[in-house]
Amino acid sequence: MLARTVSPPVTAAALAAALVLIPADASAAGTVEHRRVVSADPVDTTPHVLDGIVNAIALVGGTVVVGGSFSEVRDAGSSRVLERANIFAYDLATGRILPDFAPELDGPVNALAAGASGTVYAGGAFTETDGAGTRRLVRLRLADGTRVPGFRAQAEGGTVTSLVRSGSHLYAGGDFTRVGGVRRTALARLDAATGAVDPAFSITPGAPRGSRVKVYAMALAGDRLAVDGGFGTLDGLSRPQLGLIDVGSSPAKVADWRTDAYAPECKPDFPSYVRGLDFAPDGSYFVVVTSGGAGSAGKLCDSAARFETRARGTTRPTWVNYTGGDTLYSVAVTGAAVYVGGHQRWLDNPRGRDSAGPGAVSRPGIGAIHPVTGKALRWNPTRDRGIGVKAFLAHRGGLLVGSDTTRLGREYHARIGMFPLP
Repeated sequence: MLARTVSPPVTAAALAAALVLIPADASAAGTVEHRRVVSADPVDTTPHVLDGIVNAIALVGGTVVVGGSFSEVRDAGSSRVLERANIFAYDLATGRILPDFAPELDGPVNALAAGASGTVYAGGAFTETDGAGTRRLVRLRLADGTRVPGFRAQAEGGTVTSLVRSGSHLYAGGDFTRVGGVRRTALARLDAATGAVDPAFSITPGAPRGSRVKVYAMALAGDRLAVDGGFGTLDGLSRPQLGLIDVGSSPAKVADWRTDAYAPECKPDFPSYVRGLDFAPDGSYFVVVTSGGAGSAGKLCDSAARFETRARGTTRPTWVNYTGGDTLYSVAVTGAAVYVGGHQRWLDNPRGRDSAGPGAVSRPGIGAIHPVTGKALRWNPTRDRGIGVKAFLAHRGGLLVGSDTTRLGREYHARIGMFPLP
């Protein structure tokens, strides 16, 4: 088991030096490998989000973009309150909020993805950006917050909950029914420059679990796109709540990989209970986290579970770590650790029923799991639990965390914080 590493505070200069190698189009969690567990002491430079919740984080070069449902932010150590309508950006090295990036989105931002040439994609429940119609999808310039006019994708019939960019492709997931006037149910692949729907990708989730089909989360590793959500099938093939898509083939097709692990119901209130997922940096496995309430033995309610990417046919998880009755929303896999966040009280708690069962370890709001053994690591910074961690982003300098509460690592860090690599 990996031990917690205690290290001296990270200065802005040291962090800036560590970020020199970040490429201009650096992407989100799942592509960055760490050889060590991050420090349990958050950096002091991150700004504060003063209301609402952070749902998404993206990194574009050395700029952090933060999305969610909020209206006010401020720099660390400052009393000056800045108005920001559901999205803002700051310098990763210094923590200073970018003054010229202040677009006004009229609804929550649920998803972000780094774009080329100093841009970022935002998806959510908004319908306008600075007064112009941008239904649920927009591409913005970081330099001044203006819309990139050549990107014209708009989602209709529902919201966007997840975005993944890979080169010239942008994958969008949610509960929408059309994109750019083209019929697409909950999942689409777009041209990253124009937003045009890609006809070579028409995978359709079906058999809704709940009131409608919905993709909650996506992650990409090489030629495999992992998707989870409120569906029972992908292109008519049984894939209860989770599936892999072969995006290396043309047209894209559902991969020969399936699991029945999420077929059982947890509770009637949670017909669909999968939430976040993330690939290991080498793409060999991925981890899914869930809600669902304390379930009976054999069900993956309120858990984190590892699956092997290249398994064929029907597969079971390699390991499962249970909270014992509390939701996990987000996960980041770095090779050294599997970071999980929600409003959990415990990990290693398979026999807990909204209680600490035998062997349970306290990990309030945030924790880390050994990627091989599936057992909780000693890393235990703590976080005020609230609703939960809604966003992780691992980068070469550490781990960014977005949530709805104001204390992280026993310090004041309102809704956004960062644990540095020691």
